[in-house]
Amino acid sequence: MKKSVWFLGFVCCNLFMLACNKKSFVDFSENAFLLLGGGQTIIDEGSGAFSHGFNNMTESQERIHEIGDITFEQAFVSAPAPKYGGLGPLYNNVSCVSCHVGDGRGTASIAGETPSSLLFRLSIAGNGTHGEPLPIPLFGGQLQNKAIQGSLKEADVAIQFESLQETYADGEIVTLQKPKYTFTNSYTVLPNALVSPRIASPVFGLGLLQAIPEEALLANADIHDQNADGISGKPNYVWNVRTKQKQLGRFGWKANQPDLLQQVAGAYNEDMGITNFIFPKENCLNQVQYDGRNDEVEVSDSLLQAVAFYIRSLAVPAARKVNTSAFKSGYSLFNQVGCNACHVENYVTQVDVSFPAISNQKIKPFTDLLLHEMGEGLADYRSDFDANGFEWRTAPLWGIGLAKRVNGHSNFLHDGRARNLEEAILWHGGEGQHSKDQFKKLSKEQRLKLIYFLENL
Repeated sequence: MKKSVWFLGFVCCNLFMLACNKKSFVDFSENAFLLLGGGQTIIDEGSGAFSHGFNNMTESQERIHEIGDITFEQAFVSAPAPKYGGLGPLYNNVSCVSCHVGDGRGTASIAGETPSSLLFRLSIAGNGTHGEPLPIPLFGGQLQNKAIQGSLKEADVAIQFESLQETYADGEIVTLQKPKYTFTNSYTVLPNALVSPRIASPVFGLGLLQAIPEEALLANADIHDQNADGISGKPNYVWNVRTKQKQLGRFGWKANQPDLLQQVAGAYNEDMGITNFIFPKENCLNQVQYDGRNDEVEVSDSLLQAVAFYIRSLAVPAARKVNTSAFKSGYSLFNQVGCNACHVENYVTQVDVSFPAISNQKIKPFTDLLLHEMGEGLADYRSDFDANGFEWRTAPLWGIGLAKRVNGHSNFLHDGRARNLEEAILWHGGEGQHSKDQFKKLSKEQRLKLIYFLENL
């Protein structure tokens, strides 16, 4: 069972260490940069860094968080199991944690390997009533590459890579890998489809992102680039299934989900084939595998809410080595090359009287949660509400330097193609092209300092 680490306890611990060893003391009053999650920041550089609950929750909130934790880790099985049954008949994985290992990012696949935490959104040309992508008849809106006994998986996925090169101003060459996906062994004919690969992204700190006031996010939007800085920033307005209204999207690689509850409900339904009160229909409703039964939902309302609360109340690990000259220089270079135009540093969360622990927190997520055109190299050519086939939501950077420690790899971007932070930068195009070009002009020492800064967020 994961346990919350109290921020105040760490302060006291550091005060104790000051008396024993001055080098171990962290002065929180002078190093606000440490507090990426405001008061919901924890100190943990180990494999559990992404899995701590908020500080200062009530006893009942702690209990709901724990129930959500258990359910997040629970593997579902096929019916008629008395508990945690209902898996499938089509699915991509058996539990939340199977993709979001350690509450972090999914593992990218290698050539010839069937993806485990990489899924594929599917659609045909056009948009639905609310601007949503149109599902493919007999396949739906997501490819499920697994099935329970007696059903047929939709298809297998084969991955190959093409090598591309980027050359720095000083002559150093970096080789990138561009993935190519091929669907094989489909259970029926798969028509020409718009395909978008999506790897599982980290789930810590999402409650704080949900608590950023909408007006603070829209203040960074500049759809027509009126300030002529080459950065547009566009909000994605998406359909909220519960309220039956359009709402600002914040979550998902294209900001196509309005809140955490709908994000969780959609993942249960599409990724695991688990029905719930938000998505009560099987993900294979119009397909050959559908059994025609109208059973009760397969995860209860209370457990679904508990998982959403668990994710909402996951804290953020502190930044590290913030007093080193390399960190400070890297931070300056990060701003100098223009990364901060999209990876916006500072916000203050709104007041939530029902959840004071999330209220009025000064946070540093390094994202604007807006859509940006990222160029041909990263394009999936598939629209998703207001997001077009070249646009992606700015990914938060907090905790990014701990990915390898928590998840055992350093693969980044929407499909995990970047094998490290350097490659992730070099894949930037479109609105990110200028920053990429400026990065390529830096000396090797400067590039390493900028990467060092990111590795310690």
